[in-house]
Amino acid sequence: MAHHSLPDRPRIGLLGTGPWAARTHAPALAAHEGVEFAGVWGRRPEAAAELAAASGTRAYDDLDALLDACDAVAVALPPDVQAPIAARAARAGRHLLLDKPLATTAGAAREVVDAAEEAGVASVVFCTLRFARQTADWIEEQRATGGWYLGEARWLGSLYGPGSRSAYAASPWRREKGGLWDVGPHVLSVLVPVLGDVTWLRAARGPDDTHHLVLGHASGASSTATVTLSAPPEAAGASITLHGAAGRVDLPPWDGAADAYGRAVDALLAAARTGTPHPCDARFGLRLTELLLQAEHDAKTT
Repeated sequence: MAHHSLPDRPRIGLLGTGPWAARTHAPALAAHEGVEFAGVWGRRPEAAAELAAASGTRAYDDLDALLDACDAVAVALPPDVQAPIAARAARAGRHLLLDKPLATTAGAAREVVDAAEEAGVASVVFCTLRFARQTADWIEEQRATGGWYLGEARWLGSLYGPGSRSAYAASPWRREKGGLWDVGPHVLSVLVPVLGDVTWLRAARGPDDTHHLVLGHASGASSTATVTLSAPPEAAGASITLHGAAGRVDLPPWDGAADAYGRAVDALLAAARTGTPHPCDARFGLRLTELLLQAEHDAKTT
């Protein structure tokens, strides 16, 4: 990756206006002292105007005009809208703070990777657990410890569970792709750096959108993961446990996403300034997409 000189306070534009953009991205960008929140663009101009007003920045009706006005973009769009727009932003020389999953096809994800690498721009995919202070430190610690034998992960969301009132339940891509694609990236973003890349994978369907995964890793360890968005609210929760020579360790609780998002902004700026790719970059995002596609395919044929 080329070393890019960035201004002292780089300008970041936000692409997207949904609940995730309004609750996490916009407040984190507005509060971040190291960047200037340059503006908001969305597919619904009235939503962009409202979010920009609430965040003390300006709305853009034209995507290219916003790209011209910033050094980097933060993307809060559905994966299959995100990927081509991210590639376009990269080709315009803008650094990329992306959402997970990067895309739901390998081709679209690869287009982002290629565009970023050709333009020499930095990229970070916001997998919350890799940036929330408590979990990021824990992942690093377990990676350094090594000697793991088994991993067990469960991420039971209740977005579509009985009585759910979540603002995210209206999201069409989540409804279509389910927990495998929405929370699967979180689980894999922890298991892969600690246990090594996935060398083989099996998947089976459970109730509703539930998927059970069995993974083999490059370290020789294996892991299991269960993901869903349809659990009863009483059963919701996330846990990741590792078993190995060091004993048994559990992923610690973590703070809200806004603090983690601020740290993802820091990570993007560091990657842009040093030219050293972040481990959770677009290339890692592509790998997650490949694994999720494999799991989806395997579950359909089991």
